[in-house]
Amino acid sequence: MAEVATSATSDQLLVVIDPVARQTDGESVRIVKDVLSAGAVTKVCLPEGPEEFARALARRGSRRPVVVGDDRALIRAVVQLHRQRDLAHCVLSVVPVGPVLGVARALGLPTGAVAASRAVLDGAERRLDLLVDDSDGVVLGTLRIPPLSVPEPAEAAEAGRHWLRTYQSLVRTLVPARPAREPFVPAPGPAHLRVEVDGVTLVDLDQPLEAVSVTPGSGGGLATVEVRPLSVGAEASPLLASGRTVTVTGADFRYRADTGVAGPVRRRTWVVREGALRLTVPR
Repeated sequence: MAEVATSATSDQLLVVIDPVARQTDGESVRIVKDVLSAGAVTKVCLPEGPEEFARALARRGSRRPVVVGDDRALIRAVVQLHRQRDLAHCVLSVVPVGPVLGVARALGLPTGAVAASRAVLDGAERRLDLLVDDSDGVVLGTLRIPPLSVPEPAEAAEAGRHWLRTYQSLVRTLVPARPAREPFVPAPGPAHLRVEVDGVTLVDLDQPLEAVSVTPGSGGGLATVEVRPLSVGAEASPLLASGRTVTVTGADFRYRADTGVAGPVRRRTWVVREGALRLTVPR
């Protein structure tokens, strides 16, 4: 892992640049380094794998971490800080660079290199709720069951096949090896799930469903739950609820959380962690 230190003002930053960002948009990375080093004391880290990425965050000392990368780098940093039990003690800054930026945009982060870097230097802290599940997984955005197909973002398509191959190769180096499992194939027909919100059953296994979504709020410690029953004839109205704890039970269901698909599982519980993510956003 390469490290470069430069100095300007008294604010100290640890700038962790994801390898996907370095490979796919080196010019934006250069601009980010120039802007940040002109406005703060910076140490730049260039991790080559997940262990170096985690080590850089763990050893940041009093420096404020700045992650330069796309949604996967953002989520990796949040998960790592959560597992280090350090989210509450850390204000995270992110400069979105790379092919997949939907989560970053949803969180209110600018995607231009200069604007995002200026937000790191001059922005304000915003506390956001997270979903944490019973396997220590973290969700920043909307959780969806079943994991419906999502069109590839335009910026990823524009990167072309060359960058796609580079991205896939780099992701393989960053994601720890896991046992092989069967590929994801959407289950035919409706889902049968029990959805409980704060211990109260919103829908039970005998009601066929089209979809379930769970979204952490922007504050207040409550998640919004929407269940869409299978329509028969006239369109069925969605069932809505809010609560701090959401439990879903069913036969081998999968779910989409941020950039990935997880499962299959037969039961999973998500709990809202109020204000758990301290994120720097533009003023």
